Amino acid sequence: MKPLNRKNYGSIPHLSNSKLGEKDYFIHEGQERILTQKKRDKHDTILVFEKYDGSNVGIAKKNGKIYALTRSGYEAKTSPYKQHHLFSDWVYERENVFSDLLKEDERVVGEWLMQTHGLIYNIEQEPIVFFDYFNAKSERQEFEVLKQTGLPLPRILQKGDAISVEELKPILNLKTDTIWSKEDPEGMIYRVERKGKVDFLAKWVRSDFEAGKYCIGVDEKELIWNVSS
Repeated sequence: MKPLNRKNYGSIPHLSNSKLGEKDYFIHEGQERILTQKKRDKHDTILVFEKYDGSNVGIAKKNGKIYALTRSGYEAKTSPYKQHHLFSDWVYERENVFSDLLKEDERVVGEWLMQTHGLIYNIEQEPIVFFDYFNAKSERQEFEVLKQTGLPLPRILQKGDAISVEELKPILNLKTDTIWSKEDPEGMIYRVERKGKVDFLAKWVRSDFEAGKYCIGVDEKELIWNVSS
């Protein structure tokens, strides 16, 4: 069942120097210039976050009920994968928190990091980071709205002017004390907010990143966990 009758989360286009995955595509060159070279005017705010390597999930409120969702929009508890069942359990242990937080038809979206995919993480917090908040019209809200929820958030690398990937790499590769990967991080998410709205997003993935190398084709009992399951 898809409680929202739609996907939980769509695709984000790549910057021109990013490693593409299957069915991925590049952002328009004009938008890339706004993000990485020069913003249009004072109304643009460029935010850049660390991109985490996990499973895209969401938490939604529909008809007064809280749902734990996979990226495709199905209930996580119906997934064939253990990691999604663990996510569902995590959500429903905190059902009252999300019921108070979300209004009808709203949802928050994040990256569930309990299972290892392409990076092994050390995690000293809840095994999730939330990076988007959608209102009842499925409109992406400003990051400040998400920040006010008190939920675990991605590491902010830049806020303000346009900035290139090369300038940000040294910052990206610094380790934090809450979530850090044994290898270099997967990449970055760029986001431009303008006049109270989120205008567009793009992502950059390092060229030598191997997506799913610890889980694709691996038997369930042989999976690696970032956090004890």
